[in-house]
Amino acid sequence: MDTKYYWTDEDNGVVTVGLTADGQNELGNITFASLPRVGASLTTKDTLLNVEADKAVSDIPSPVAGKVIAINDKAANDPSVLNKKDKADSWIAKIQK
Repeated sequence: MDTKYYWTDEDNGVVTVGLTADGQNELGNITFASLPRVGASLTTKDTLLNVEADKAVSDIPSPVAGKVIAINDKAANDPSVLNKKDKADSWIAKIQK
């Protein structure tokens, strides 16, 4: 998946990552999501998120290297929240650079 399909917001070296509307449209309705575990170290070649959706099954690479310090528990329990446009609900993870 191209980097234009996810957004990042950085604050003091912590990057919050989520899917853009284009990313959501490309995947379709997300029905399963495997989020990274808190404490995992990621490179930009590592999978940040594995999703199953109406249109595709995809491994989404991490846009930044660092340590996962938080995941969206709502998305872990109900992957459909990743389909929402509101960043407050639909973020995937927070990564410390």
